[in-house]
Amino acid sequence: MQGGQGRRHMTVHLLKLSVGTTDVDSMRANQARRARTENGVRFVPGFTRRKPRRSLEIAESGSIYWVIKGSILVRQRVLDLVDAVDQSGEPYCEFRLDSDLIEVVPRPHRPFQGWRYLKEADAPPDLASFGEDEMPAEMAAELRFLGLI
Repeated sequence: MQGGQGRRHMTVHLLKLSVGTTDVDSMRANQARRARTENGVRFVPGFTRRKPRRSLEIAESGSIYWVIKGSILVRQRVLDLVDAVDQSGEPYCEFRLDSDLIEVVPRPHRPFQGWRYLKEADAPPDLASFGEDEMPAEMAAELRFLGLI
């Protein structure tokens, strides 16, 4: 448990645009090229200029939910957030993301810059948690339209 005070933080996720990605498969291929292994742990690095203030809550059990072509389609668990300094001496934060992409029930989302916090209650559920027979008819129709089921 992190935080040093014996209390568990609430899970907080991040929401981020995946710029230049056309679909989940293209994201998977791009990230496979960038993946690294360090101390026996395989991860995909990601970068942001400012470290999230709620990094403990994110690192405990959070994910980054990716917006691809106007919809939240996939998430990745955040393994760690590491402080770093670039070649010109500027600080940044390196996200170390699990190399597995977990598809979620698609949800439309408008473009934005940077990243946003996403509360656990507001995060779309994992697609695998629904059988086609269990989901609402409207949701199943939309997923079929998107070619996801």
